Amino acid sequence: MLIRTDPFRELDRMASQVFGTVARPTGMPMDAWREGDHFIVEFDLPAVDPESVDLDVERNVLTVRAERRLQADDNIELIAAERPRGVFSRQVILGDALDTDKIEASYQAGVLRLTIPIAEKAKPRKIMIQSDAQNRQAISV
Repeated sequence: MLIRTDPFRELDRMASQVFGTVARPTGMPMDAWREGDHFIVEFDLPAVDPESVDLDVERNVLTVRAERRLQADDNIELIAAERPRGVFSRQVILGDALDTDKIEASYQAGVLRLTIPIAEKAKPRKIMIQSDAQNRQAISV
């Protein structure tokens, strides 16, 4: 079999692995939204062993680390390796309105889902106002 080599093609392939492309970023793509009294964050981590995922929260900064390993089998002859491998890391700054002590995490079908409750102090509440005329009224805050 005759294979033609193009050094610029190899350079382009290596640059897209390091810096990513629009179609395939090197980091972990993320979606985030509010759902009732919870803040939901999902990270795409396909083909990542759940045991390699590490979550840390320090001073309202959430750090997600995961590793996609190359199969270490001597009987495998690798023909193409286009999927990024190695350690992936992403940091997300969480607001003070979130209760970081009660974060729940699940991993299904290559998606890491974090459910973060809104802190009680950040939820709307009513304050009663007293006056001399004994008229009481509630004001929403």
